Amino acid sequence: MRQAFIAVAAFGKMHNCVKTMSEHSEDLRLGASGPRDVTLYSRPGCHLCEEAKTAIAPFLREFRAVLHEVNVDDDPLLKERYGCDVPVIFIGRHKAAKHRVDLAQFRRQLQEAASS
Repeated sequence: MRQAFIAVAAFGKMHNCVKTMSEHSEDLRLGASGPRDVTLYSRPGCHLCEEAKTAIAPFLREFRAVLHEVNVDDDPLLKERYGCDVPVIFIGRHKAAKHRVDLAQFRRQLQEAASS
């Protein structure tokens, strides 16, 4: 874990705090993702996850995007982070959807990512 020192003002006094920044392998992978990398955080048996994956598949082909599906149950940190809040979809480093996918919005987000 990396640590960053930050100053915090509380009740008119400055305090030094240590903020821990994640170096988790998944955070590093997501941080290095390009605009055509789509990450789907899911878990087995999640019907919303399967619906989301099926719904976005045509857009992935259209925009030649690569899907990285991550099972949050395989990693204690991701399981704690996402809990029951799956699916979560990122386009590159930006969260695009959570629980349900607005397909028109998802398409616009892929277009914007592809043009940047």
